[in-house]
Amino acid sequence: MNRQPQQQASGQTYMQKPPFIISTKDLLYLQDMMSWNLNAMKKTHFFANQAQDQEVKNALHAVCTLHERHYQKLLNHLAQHLQTAQSPMNRGMES
Repeated sequence: MNRQPQQQASGQTYMQKPPFIISTKDLLYLQDMMSWNLNAMKKTHFFANQAQDQEVKNALHAVCTLHERHYQKLLNHLAQHLQTAQSPMNRGMES
């Protein structure tokens, strides 16, 4: 993979592939999404345990599971990003 800028005939440079980074803005957005999902998961779990009606309990547990899956997906994407960013091939190209 060549991540070095290439020169076009017109003299402009371009990258064949964008650098593998998460911007600060992206990271803050991901952090917010994870916080929202974790908070929603905790609240629905709490209220599911307080509910008396079994249908309400089941619905709240389903919502809790949904937010848990979303949280886990975000966590997995970040872990994959970190793993890829720390691979020897990518570390050698950062300089």
